[in-house]
Amino acid sequence: MSRPAKLALEDGTVFTGQAFGAEGEVDGEVCFNTSMTGYQEILTDPSYRGQIVTMTYPEMGNYGVNAEDVESCKPHLAGFVVRQRSRRASNFRAQGDLDGYLREHGIVGMEGIDTRALVRRIRIHGAMKGVLSTVDPDDESLVAKARASPGLLGRDLVREVVPDRPVEWNEPLNRWSQLVPDEPPPRPGPDAPHVVALDYGMKWNIARHLFHLGCRVTILPGTATAEQILALEPDGVFLSNGPGDPEPIRYAQEAIRGVLGKRPIFGICLGHQLLCLACGAKTFKLKFGHRGANQPVLNYQTRRVEITSQNHGFAVDAESLPDDLEVTHINLNDNTIEGVRHRRYPAFSVQYHPEASAGPHDSRYLFEQFRAMLD
Repeated sequence: MSRPAKLALEDGTVFTGQAFGAEGEVDGEVCFNTSMTGYQEILTDPSYRGQIVTMTYPEMGNYGVNAEDVESCKPHLAGFVVRQRSRRASNFRAQGDLDGYLREHGIVGMEGIDTRALVRRIRIHGAMKGVLSTVDPDDESLVAKARASPGLLGRDLVREVVPDRPVEWNEPLNRWSQLVPDEPPPRPGPDAPHVVALDYGMKWNIARHLFHLGCRVTILPGTATAEQILALEPDGVFLSNGPGDPEPIRYAQEAIRGVLGKRPIFGICLGHQLLCLACGAKTFKLKFGHRGANQPVLNYQTRRVEITSQNHGFAVDAESLPDDLEVTHINLNDNTIEGVRHRRYPAFSVQYHPEASAGPHDSRYLFEQFRAMLD
């Protein structure tokens, strides 16, 4: 038996569909992702904290869910909107279906709306605050709640997703065969390069790549200070992805300034923005963000185009970039900055996701570049 659900936007638009997943009501910024697959990785990406994610591909859930393809310990997004949910999970690796997975983790889902109309509205008018509800049928009430919701600007969402203690990454090596099927798995020993990864909401595939390149990986909460980082005597420091507005994350910027020039640094997504802010740049909010697995990026150094996986709603302001930072990559859709390197210190970062989970593998070389800096 179908259950009604409604999505209300702050501009007064209301979409009515059918609920799946958990019962309840959530608010967040309504955004969209253009990936055709990888919904489980999207659900468990902590960067989506505070957002209601709409998938543009018309059917989701056809290959089910499993315990191996997660990017964190649980889903972090506020709500999930699709055109149509597959009732059948048809894949030999499936251990459950999408509906049951959302129910288990308390995530409200909605299907049966015109997702093209919703995405078109966001593209024209920009990302908007919204409320997704299975319990309140009143349109005016939902629109008022959407307008009163906090949004993303100025919020420190990192503190809501950081781990509560340091951990040593030591995932079973059978994951290696899925990443690099033609190479034997590495076994980092006590003399292997030591990377401290600052977790602002890190996807697990990042730690997998570092580990599989032969690094010992210690994951620290993103609230760690420069003194705490350097006390572990790392050979390199990694700055992870994470949710929301980078400007309020001043404790991370201060820590990065304290490490810059003392250890090699590699940053991804939010980590890229934080490195740029620490060096004196500014960031701004994109109209509707970059979220999908097919974003074209030009590498200025090789003059090659990489097809990349992306998930961010903020970007670095090119006009504010200090002389110490050189642009290495740009987005070919809108010419926003996609990568920088420091001219004096061993530090670089990219706005996109070279760990490619889910997405293309064009940019995996960046991990190898970072690994080479540690010797």
